[in-house]
Amino acid sequence: MSERVKLVWFVPREALAATRDAVFAAGAGKIGDYERCSWYAAGTGTFLGGASTDPSVGQPGREERVAELRVETLVPAHLVSEVVAALRAAHPYEEPAFDLYALLDL
Repeated sequence: MSERVKLVWFVPREALAATRDAVFAAGAGKIGDYERCSWYAAGTGTFLGGASTDPSVGQPGREERVAELRVETLVPAHLVSEVVAALRAAHPYEEPAFDLYALLDL
């Protein structure tokens, strides 16, 4: 794995600050002498929860469309587990959507 990983997650606007604060407190978002570095843009998330789900938005068995933000930041590879745990704890969704991308070290 590379030394850094890009973490991308999707979150409703009202939970942006809480999720950013959590991942930054766990060690993400540092580039050189800068801290709390991230990028985000608006989009629409969709999901359909199964019968056993308890979604924070909508109802099981009904497809939902939610205004969300896509947030990106960098994570040192050795902190990935801690940062993802912090994201999960701060995120309002039962199953937060996120991606991890290994980055090339040039």
